[in-house]
Amino acid sequence: MQTGCEELEVLIVGAGLSGIGAACHLVRESAAKSFAILESRAASGGTWDLFRYPGIRSDSDMYTLGYSFRPWTSGQAIAAGDTILEYVRATAREHGIDRRIRFGHTVRRARWSERQARWTVEAQRADGTVATFVCRFLFVCTGYYDYARGHEPEIPGARDFRGPLIHPQHWPGDFDCAGKRVVVIGSGATAVTLVPALAQTAAHVTMLQRSPTYVLSLPGRDRLAETLQRLLPMRAAHAITRWKNMALTMAIYSFCQRTPRLARAWFRRGVVRAMGPDYAVDTHFKPRYEPWDQRLCLVPDADLFAALRSGRAAVVTDRIRNIEADGVALESGARLPADAIVTATGLRLLALGGIEITVDGARLETAGRMAYRGMMLDGVPNLAFCIGYTNAS
Repeated sequence: MQTGCEELEVLIVGAGLSGIGAACHLVRESAAKSFAILESRAASGGTWDLFRYPGIRSDSDMYTLGYSFRPWTSGQAIAAGDTILEYVRATAREHGIDRRIRFGHTVRRARWSERQARWTVEAQRADGTVATFVCRFLFVCTGYYDYARGHEPEIPGARDFRGPLIHPQHWPGDFDCAGKRVVVIGSGATAVTLVPALAQTAAHVTMLQRSPTYVLSLPGRDRLAETLQRLLPMRAAHAITRWKNMALTMAIYSFCQRTPRLARAWFRRGVVRAMGPDYAVDTHFKPRYEPWDQRLCLVPDADLFAALRSGRAAVVTDRIRNIEADGVALESGARLPADAIVTATGLRLLALGGIEITVDGARLETAGRMAYRGMMLDGVPNLAFCIGYTNAS
């Protein structure tokens, strides 16, 4: 059932960090423009509201991931998920953005008419009815992954496991790992975040990886930022810290791309310093690819390495043969006993939130389009998208 048609100048899809940021810029710089945010879920915050697994945090410092117009005042540069969520929502409240969000609106279709120079957007409400919007400009801030479900590869024997089998994207609020043996499958940002958090109460945590990832430890707090905040006005301190961190992350990326052999040695020395010379660094922390050919993992204050040194956690590099009723059998012949298994196996990619987009009746196929500055597509007027960052926020 279709109800009404609302005309706006700008329509933003998604009330996460980027969608709320875009709306704030509109209020600050183009206050006369009418706009609304359509959010499919019942709450704002996007990623930072969806993910609830233990230890959830940013893997980019908040001075650059945060908003340039609203200083990040916490000394904790690598911030916990609940802190980021409050920051996003507080920003929305301060700019009146929270009143512009239409919750329970899932955008299904968007049609561009060259003759009218307008987008017609259809959104399904939570009650099943369809709301129609007409706008001059459409900004899609839905991120790059499917909110409905994560990537869950078929693992032989998974149905036989007697304990909980959990994907971090759908973390059960009532799960208690205290006293349990937990196997975390994966070696990416989610896995290296989960392992030290679970190790605080679990009997033992094993990070089971098929292949290693580059891991870099940095201080969780930015001491320079804290010093600048004491000496300078907040906005000035924030701006200096932001530019310093952007320069640092770009320098690390450039170093890795231009001198990969030196970068490999640098990462390896960091793990050796954290774990000692007798640890099997080349087995568990020597990837097959060059630094920054894939995202590297950031661990604040070496918390992953601290968990490994304590004996409450371990890394196993092997392939899964199959899951059994009470553990994981590996191709090497080894076996990992488990009371719970966490499949930190990644996300399912979803371009433009899965919206069916047509331009003058022709359906848009994103794979065949040139992306301009990673935000606009050739031949698609008055539409932009925001999909996060690759190597630096």
